[in-house]
Amino acid sequence: MSGWVQGVGFRYFVKYTASLHGLTGWVHNREDGDVELEVQGPPAELDAFLEAVREGNRWSQVEGVETRRLDPIRENGFEVV
Repeated sequence: MSGWVQGVGFRYFVKYTASLHGLTGWVHNREDGDVELEVQGPPAELDAFLEAVREGNRWSQVEGVETRRLDPIRENGFEVV
């Protein structure tokens, strides 16, 4: 995710939103100012999650989202890394 996404609580918003949808994975700040995340769960919940994080929280401004499909792995919970 690119845009105004660091220093505005965006990672914790992502974690909260993932927990609302019962998703697992992780999120972290990249050195280039973007935020990277990996998330997995049921397709309908993933769609709702992506819709929410594209909107962002009230302090962020998401300008770009790049997605790709990965093979699922066994994870527990969602972490801010």
